[in-house]
Amino acid sequence: MSVRNRSCSSSILQACSSAFTRQPSRVLIVDASPPWWSEICSVLCQALENFFFIASSLAGPVRLPLLSVFAISAQLECLLPFVQVKGNLTRLLCCVEELRSLPQEGCIRQRGALLKQAVLDSLQQFKQYMCHSALGDINSNCVEVTVLTSQSGHMVLRQLEKDLKSSDLMSLRRLLVIHISLQQNLSDQSPTCSLETMSSEDHNDHEESLMLGTEMDLQQVEGTVLAVENALKMWLHEQGGDREHLHLLLPPSLTVHASTPNPANNKPDPVCLKCDMQERLLSPVLFPGTADLGVKTESMQDFQPPNKANQSLSPKRLQVVKVLHADGVCQSVLYGLPLVIRPTSCWQLDWDEIESNHQMFHALCHTLETRDWFLLVRSESSSGSGSGVFSYYILQSTDSLSLLLKPVLTRELMLPCTLLPSTEEPPLHALATVESSLEQLERDPVFNPLCLDTNLYLHLRMRGLLTRASQQAGGHSQGRGHRRDASRPPPEGSTQRQARQSQSRVRATVAPLSSTPPNKIPRPSLTLSHSRPRGSAHFYQDYEEEDRLKVQRK
Repeated sequence: MSVRNRSCSSSILQACSSAFTRQPSRVLIVDASPPWWSEICSVLCQALENFFFIASSLAGPVRLPLLSVFAISAQLECLLPFVQVKGNLTRLLCCVEELRSLPQEGCIRQRGALLKQAVLDSLQQFKQYMCHSALGDINSNCVEVTVLTSQSGHMVLRQLEKDLKSSDLMSLRRLLVIHISLQQNLSDQSPTCSLETMSSEDHNDHEESLMLGTEMDLQQVEGTVLAVENALKMWLHEQGGDREHLHLLLPPSLTVHASTPNPANNKPDPVCLKCDMQERLLSPVLFPGTADLGVKTESMQDFQPPNKANQSLSPKRLQVVKVLHADGVCQSVLYGLPLVIRPTSCWQLDWDEIESNHQMFHALCHTLETRDWFLLVRSESSSGSGSGVFSYYILQSTDSLSLLLKPVLTRELMLPCTLLPSTEEPPLHALATVESSLEQLERDPVFNPLCLDTNLYLHLRMRGLLTRASQQAGGHSQGRGHRRDASRPPPEGSTQRQARQSQSRVRATVAPLSSTPPNKIPRPSLTLSHSRPRGSAHFYQDYEEEDRLKVQRK
C-alpha cells in the first residue's frame, strides 16, 4: 500500500470515528466446567488469541473500549479485570494462557450460583472502574455480558433469568449466552455432570422473568475456531443504534395509500426507506506496518512494488491458486477498485515472445469466458520472510481481450454478516407502494457511466480560481507592506552609512527602456468569459494594470 494511501487514511478514520461513540464495554464469562472444558479448551483459546491479535492492533476509533474475563471452574476466578484492549496484547495473551491452565477433569457442581455471582461481580467491577477512571474514549456507561458455554444454552439462559430477576441490572445493556455445540453429546457421560434441571414451576415463571429490562439472547455456534472467532468479531461492529444510518429516497408513489400531498408544497413526499449500514470488512489501512496486506488497486503506483535505490523495478508476481465458478463468488467479498490486465507490448521483449504471450493470454480469456470461471490469485510478500502477509485477488474475464483484477476479502479482515434469504412475501400494500414508485424511474437496458456527471469539473475550476485569487491577494498585501516600509524615514545611522558607501562607488546612469515598443499596440487586458465569476475577471484586470504601472515607474 502506498504512502499516499496510508497518509490519507487518517481523514477516513476521522470521518468514521463518530459512528463508534456508543461502543459498550464487554465482559466474557467462560464456563470451564469439566468434562466439557476438555472439548472446547483448545478451540476457544485459539479463537480468543486470533481475536485479540486483531482487536488490540486496530487503529482508528475504539471499537472495544474495555474487556474483563471471568472463568467458572472449581470456583469463580477473575482472570482479567477491566483493561483497555487496544495496544494491550501482552496482558490479553496472559489471560488466554491462564484459561489453558484450568483443570480439564473433575466433577461438576451446581453452576447457577456461580453464574449469577460472575454477572453481579462484573457489574460491580465496571461501576467501580467508571467511578475511578477518567478515560475520554469511553462514552458509553453500559456493559454487555457474554457467557461462553458448551452446556445447554436454553438451560443456562433460563437459569440466569431466574437468578437475576431481583437484581439491579441498570448498567447491563445485554446478556448473551453463546452455546458452543460439540461434535458428540457428552450429557450421557455422567448423570451428575449437568446443569441443574428446571422444574415445571420454573418453566411457568419463564414468561415473567422475560420482563427484565435487560435484553437476553441465545446464540448457538459450531465448535470450530472460525465459528467462535466470528462470534467474538461481532463486538467490532458499530453498536450505537441511537438513530438510523441512511435514508433511501424513492420517487413518490402513485398509490392511494402513499399519495397524500405534503401541506408545505402541496406535493407528495418521496418514499423514504430508513436503513442501517454494516461493515463487511476491516480496512487494511487499520493495521499499521502491514504494507503487503490488501494492496490497493486504485492506481499503478499502489500496486507496483517500491523502487529501491540501485535496483531495477521487478514486475509484481501473482500466483494462481484456485479456479472459482462465477456464480459462487459473492460480490460482498470483493472490494477496492479494479485494474485492467492486458497482454504486454513491452518493446524490450522479442517479437516472437510477444506474439506467443498474446496467444496464450487470448486462450486464457477465452477459457474463462466460455466456462464462466474466475481465478483466485495470490501476491508474493515483498518482505521475503515467512512472517510476511499476502494479498488475494480475483481475476475476472471480460468480453474483450482483457481481465479485471479485484481485491478479495480474507479471513482476518472479514467481519461477520448474516445475510439470510427472505422466505416470506412482503405485504401487498408495501409491495404496491414500492412498485408504483419504481415505475416512475427511467430504465436503461445498458448502463453507460459516461452519462453520469459528478460536477467535478466545475468544482475543480472554482477551487482553482479561488486558490489563485487568494495567492495573488496575499502577494499584493505583502507588496503594500514593502511599500509602507520604504516610505518610512530610515534611521539616522543607516543614512550616514549609505552616504559613505555611495561616495566610494562609481555611479552608472542607464537610460530606461520604453515599456512599449514603437509602432506596437499594447496588449489588451484579460477578459474572462461570462461563465466565469465576475469578481475574478476584475481582479485579473487590476493585476495587469498594476504591472504596467510598475514597469513605467521603472
